Amino acid sequence: MFPIFDIKRFAINDGPGIRTTIFMKGCPLHCVWCHNPEGIASEPEKLYTKKKCIGCQSCVDACPHHLLRLTPDGIDGYQRTSASGKECLLCGACTSSCPTLALEMAGREYTMDQLMKIVEKERNVMEESRGGVTICGGEPLMHPDYLLQILHELGSRDIHRTVDTTLYASDTTVRTIADQCELFLVDLKHMDDARHQLYTGVSNQPILRNIETISRMGHPYWIRIPLIVGVNADDANIESSARFLASLPSPPEVVNVLVYHDIGKGKHARKGTTYNPDEIKMLPPTESEQQHALDILKSFGLNSKIGG
Repeated sequence: MFPIFDIKRFAINDGPGIRTTIFMKGCPLHCVWCHNPEGIASEPEKLYTKKKCIGCQSCVDACPHHLLRLTPDGIDGYQRTSASGKECLLCGACTSSCPTLALEMAGREYTMDQLMKIVEKERNVMEESRGGVTICGGEPLMHPDYLLQILHELGSRDIHRTVDTTLYASDTTVRTIADQCELFLVDLKHMDDARHQLYTGVSNQPILRNIETISRMGHPYWIRIPLIVGVNADDANIESSARFLASLPSPPEVVNVLVYHDIGKGKHARKGTTYNPDEIKMLPPTESEQQHALDILKSFGLNSKIGG
């Protein structure tokens, strides 16, 4: 069984062609700007959308442990651990009883057959567009055994396989996964280790080493840089990123500059958690700032573009 929190059909920004993107749950990084915070924890979580709630109390009545209650601000107690200290067993009784999907579960287990039935529905579209399937997260390399099983099955069906990853994993895991996919999409968040730890909670050293590893292997990869003013959009970081990538034995096929957005704010609200609790200054880059970063990357001979 595979821990999945979303499956996106007809994806056009997760690798070449039109793709089906499978989101695996669990990530060792805790990026301040994460736009999929429901993918960080490995176990299922409940999400609550207040504007969908009609106050029917069906979830309150369905909870076998009486953890939920309706308040003037909506449903309370839907988090894994309630205010009373009781822990939800994630039985799904409350979410399955909600008529408006105001309360829903983020994360469920799929069998291989269930996953492949979804993938096969889009085979014609994927083949005509030269697309395929992208596995992302979360961080799919947190589940190497599960990931390998999925990649092996896709390979046996002659479906193009892309893994969207931070490469925060062991060298052995990266090499093993590389043998079972056609492309890596790799996030490069910051070149300064201290600042990387500040913004993501982990060191960038394993990531940089693994980028060097797949480069030496000659394995196809794209680099994705989330461009965030106040975090990594300064000239020093962009130049350091460009210098590192250009110096590799096999530079990336493309560098995608991804414009920062705060969509994660709404998802944190649905989780009952706080987006950017330390109030780190983060702003989307202007068009001129985007172009400036692009010009720096291109000046090092890197094939670069905005988006993708």
